[in-house]
Amino acid sequence: MTGGAADETAEAMVLPGQLAQIMRPELESVADEIVAEIRALIPEYRRPLDGPYGKSIRAGVQHAVSLFLAQIADPTASKHHAHEVHRRLGQYEMREGRSLDTLQAAYRVGARVAWRRIMEVGRNGGFSSTVMSQLADTMLGFMDELASVALDGFLEAKAGSADALDTWRRRLLQLILERPAVPPEALDELAQLIGWATPRTATPVAVRPLLPIKGGYRPPLDADVLAELTGVEPRLLVPGTLTRERLAMLEQALPRCRFAVGPCVPLDAVADSLRWARKALGLVDEGVLPPRRVVWAQECLPVLMLHSDEALAAQLRARLLATLDGLTPRQRERVLETLRAWLDAQGHVLAMAEKLSVHPQTVRYRMRQLEAMFGERLHDPDARFELELALRTLPSAPWQHGAGLRRS
Repeated sequence: MTGGAADETAEAMVLPGQLAQIMRPELESVADEIVAEIRALIPEYRRPLDGPYGKSIRAGVQHAVSLFLAQIADPTASKHHAHEVHRRLGQYEMREGRSLDTLQAAYRVGARVAWRRIMEVGRNGGFSSTVMSQLADTMLGFMDELASVALDGFLEAKAGSADALDTWRRRLLQLILERPAVPPEALDELAQLIGWATPRTATPVAVRPLLPIKGGYRPPLDADVLAELTGVEPRLLVPGTLTRERLAMLEQALPRCRFAVGPCVPLDAVADSLRWARKALGLVDEGVLPPRRVVWAQECLPVLMLHSDEALAAQLRARLLATLDGLTPRQRERVLETLRAWLDAQGHVLAMAEKLSVHPQTVRYRMRQLEAMFGERLHDPDARFELELALRTLPSAPWQHGAGLRRS
């Protein structure tokens, strides 16, 4: 190492501490200059500095300058107090109605004024370009750090306001439902921002307003229930299992709505559960499921599966029921009714007669018709299974034939 390089290295280690000592008497004037220039260059800050507003701005600037000087004198100096000041400053700026761009611009102005004063002191003190370059890097990194802390405070305050909190909560629900799934870290960060305790499992609820929900209406839901009620597919997310007490709360909060409750599943499976609940609502509209106010997808999973691909179900019906094409609508309905009863009663004549409310002799006559139409398929287990699938996917209301839901 040359003598000149060694001298610069030693200087770079010693002189920042000397600069801090020289700058300390100028602390108050530097802070005043920063505040003045911020007010001169950014119109949003030109209001009078009397009262809490002025104290907050001055305190933020003074803590920033004093902490920087403490840091260059002793890099291990604690930043906790200054960070807390600037976090509160960011919160205050949001509540005052200023934008994030305005806040960041204030930090840039502060960095420029502070550097201008440091350059002046450095030249007067004869510091080398090596030391000044080191100080420049240190100061820019320090200001970026404080700006980031203030940004966190700004976002925290924004998340805490009523409108912003609703926005962030809807965003969290959207992220939970996205496919492919977003990283868990992204969910946890947003959940922490709004104060939502991330559950291990959750129950999605598809909502069907029977009358339009007025814009801006905030139903009195439990605080941990995420809701999106203004879109084309309104939905709720309830942490854990939907208890009877929770259901009563939903019914009271949204009195003019129908609900389809998806199974309680791990958080990364909520999108599928909601899709099943949404399908259940559609089947209620089509008359496939009974018109209850609350439909439990868990209790009609076979129906949901059978109706998950209507085009495929139509192909199955066309292949298996083609022998009925030449019948009149009334004849076709009677044959299908008899076939349903035959499958349900496993061919037992008396049970079929009771189900159809006809004489057993009439049942025997109809069974001969079935034998003529379907032949050996009635006695083949696989064929009978296919016939039952075809019947249960017919666009009618199977709940009227004993397949209703047990819970209301």
